[in-house]
Amino acid sequence: MTYATVMVSLALDRSNEACLQVAGELAERFEAAIVGVAAAQFAPPLYFTDGAEGQRLIEEGEASVKRRLAGLEAQFRAATKNRGGHGEWRSALDFPARFVLAHARCADVVVSGGQSPAVSDAFALASPTDLVMQLGRPLLVVPDRVNWLDLRSVLVAWKDTAEARRAVADALPMLRKARDVTVVGIPEQGDDRSSVMAGVTDVAAWLARHGATATARVSEAARNEPAAVQLEKAAADVGAGLIVAGAYGHSRFRELILGGVTRHLLTQSTRCVLLSH
Repeated sequence: MTYATVMVSLALDRSNEACLQVAGELAERFEAAIVGVAAAQFAPPLYFTDGAEGQRLIEEGEASVKRRLAGLEAQFRAATKNRGGHGEWRSALDFPARFVLAHARCADVVVSGGQSPAVSDAFALASPTDLVMQLGRPLLVVPDRVNWLDLRSVLVAWKDTAEARRAVADALPMLRKARDVTVVGIPEQGDDRSSVMAGVTDVAAWLARHGATATARVSEAARNEPAAVQLEKAAADVGAGLIVAGAYGHSRFRELILGGVTRHLLTQSTRCVLLSH
């Protein structure tokens, strides 16, 4: 398995430098095609008008959005010139999340900027919160503070679920290129520590058979400590530049109500995170 196509989702009104840098690195490492995507909608003002004046405001607003999308295309082409294989740009006047979700069908991995603590503008950007549970592809989230894809040490956050298994499989091309991989299990209330250790040992052995050398460990923190805190400590202990994890929701009916660990990984600003659902 490899990454043949890397997609990078760009946003209006925020920095895209970090995710462009990481997407370009991925395309270079895997000699992959790179596809840039962006979409936005004109958001009418709260107090609007109708008739000819309303139509004029809509046309001016949409023209402004088109100019800004053209600026993103120029930024994408400048940042990815001579990086990886074929480069392609896709954009539209559309809701960003809907547009990215539709076009993710052409990619092996999607790169996105991190989730801002502030409320995201659904008219101007596809936030990772909007994407992660519906994408059907691994999502590589790149915080603004990150300026390269650091694969010297990778942490796999293991939980014996379908989402975690999918995340490890989706991350395999990166894990093969990593210098050190640590598979860490975080026991929950009632878990038997030896069973958790057996699980992470199996995952490390599976990775070894696929060409990625990994070590297995179980969190030593107190079990009453939140899983997100334990995971952050484990990542700091090994100096992880990338965390690989399954993405979880609290409800099958409303999967965008994210679990605490998933939400933490989307909003932390220290390291890249690859999430699969």
